[in-house]
Amino acid sequence: METIIAPSLLSADFSNMNDGLMQIAGSGAEWVHLDVMDGSFVPNITFGTKMIADLRPKTPLFFDVHLMIDNPQNHIGAFADAGADAITFHLESAHHAHSIVQSIKRHNIKAGISIVPSTPVYALDVLLASVDLVLVMMVNPGFGGQTLINECLEKVAALAKLRKERALPFRISADGGITRETAPLVRAAGADVLITGSSFFNAPDKHAFTAALRSA
Repeated sequence: METIIAPSLLSADFSNMNDGLMQIAGSGAEWVHLDVMDGSFVPNITFGTKMIADLRPKTPLFFDVHLMIDNPQNHIGAFADAGADAITFHLESAHHAHSIVQSIKRHNIKAGISIVPSTPVYALDVLLASVDLVLVMMVNPGFGGQTLINECLEKVAALAKLRKERALPFRISADGGITRETAPLVRAAGADVLITGSSFFNAPDKHAFTAALRSA
């Protein structure tokens, strides 16, 4: 699969999110990653459906919405209506994960499942044939600017192996600690969606940074 770069607005200037969106659009990245945090599932609080709905008319880029929230099943319709092209929720926050996947797909958008560093890959086994995206947290969720946990590369590799063995079409997304230095490791493990936050927004030349990650 071709590599997709998905800069996260979590690391943009929250006083001017439209400018952050335009920086992503001008970089050559294909996706915009939108981290929704509720202060419960993770310590931080970010934004909700209104911001996504307000940004939606400003770009045709793919909106990759990552729900780091409790009770995600209560919010699928609202985020789909706000303009999400994909909704990813956490296995750790869901009692009926397969039902949530079905709910997302009823809105004719892509369904993703995510796991934190302490959750093993085998916990996803029965869902892999149903989802479009598996997001591996390469750091503990809740804050930007963290260092990639090397053991999580093994989880990406395990997913890539399962995908090949079962001939499944899901993408593997890596989120957290993605830099010029770590991107080759993540790509070599098998990830094809690279989510990058502070490294992207701190890069003086965002187009060159995006190109470097894509060619990693």
